[in-house]
Amino acid sequence: MQTSPAHAAHHDDREIETLEEFDATVSSRGTLTGFRVQAVDLTDRTRELLATDTAGAVFLGCPMRENAAAKIRADGALVFPPVPELPFDPYRGLLYTPGELFTGLDKGYEETPDALAYAWFRRTRADGDIYASMLRSVHDDSVSDALDELLRGARVVGVMGGHAMARGTRQYAGAARLGRELARAGFTVATGGGPGAMEAANLGAYAAPFEDAMLDEACELLAKAPSFTPSITEWARAAFEVRGRWPRGGGSVGIPTWFYGHEPPNAFASHIAKYFANATREDGLLARSTAGVVFLPGAAGTVQEIFDNATPNYYESRGEPTPMVLVDRVHWTEKLPTWPLLRALARERSMEARIALVDRIEEAPEALKRLGG
Repeated sequence: MQTSPAHAAHHDDREIETLEEFDATVSSRGTLTGFRVQAVDLTDRTRELLATDTAGAVFLGCPMRENAAAKIRADGALVFPPVPELPFDPYRGLLYTPGELFTGLDKGYEETPDALAYAWFRRTRADGDIYASMLRSVHDDSVSDALDELLRGARVVGVMGGHAMARGTRQYAGAARLGRELARAGFTVATGGGPGAMEAANLGAYAAPFEDAMLDEACELLAKAPSFTPSITEWARAAFEVRGRWPRGGGSVGIPTWFYGHEPPNAFASHIAKYFANATREDGLLARSTAGVVFLPGAAGTVQEIFDNATPNYYESRGEPTPMVLVDRVHWTEKLPTWPLLRALARERSMEARIALVDRIEEAPEALKRLGG
């Protein structure tokens, strides 16, 4: 999938999200009138700010010197200053990377920005502070904006499945092969960004550029820390060991939430859209899976996602129905008989031609292609 270099061309031309974009805009346009500058450190750009017209510009969380801030306010720009003492940046312009969320992992997971943001969330959620809830909303909106920019024009396939699927199992290896096949077929893999089936699919996309044997070796290395319990630190370290051994893997997207903060994000999604609000995250993941969704065996969460996805397909509220592929006949017809209900819902509607049940993970990419026409 396309990563950041292509990103500059995609997003709203009035948004400036990096120092490079700031410098390029000032030198080519000579004005910042009407621009949105998002989370760019402008401490060393005082001269440029003093010399450039900024009327109608908006600066969101950009550190800058006091004289520069006073001048641009006088120009008529809006300045939303950085928020001190926060473990995250509510105005961020780009998605997270695994390296960013897991910074300081060598000291233990508790010290990472991911864990600190979760601790802040738990603390502030309990006291119902309007200021904290506003910061969460601004953050989540910034993340959605960055996600839309990244995925513009991409053929996104969502892979849904439970967090309980352990590394080292046949199912995990299967989910990883699925992610690899989808990535090699030119799709952008998007998951809920957590452990288990989600991690496996992101790992598969990461493995796509390498020889096939790499994935088997990676699965073997990961198996020494099969689950994120009892130790998230050991679980995450094993993932970074794989990334270190095979650097520059393929790209994919993970969309996790601090709402389930006990469940860490996985380190194989190259772009992580992490949200505070789980409802925004759930709906956003499905809405962005424009090329279809594959549902691996899961429990209540996955059942919910099936029907969260089926509803807009039924009413065609997002346009044409998108493909839905359920994997594991026994699971979805006997253990949790979701398939008969889905099929009954789809009967005589245009979504009927867009749903499929397959036995094996290996059949899912072919089914997706068939349903997608």
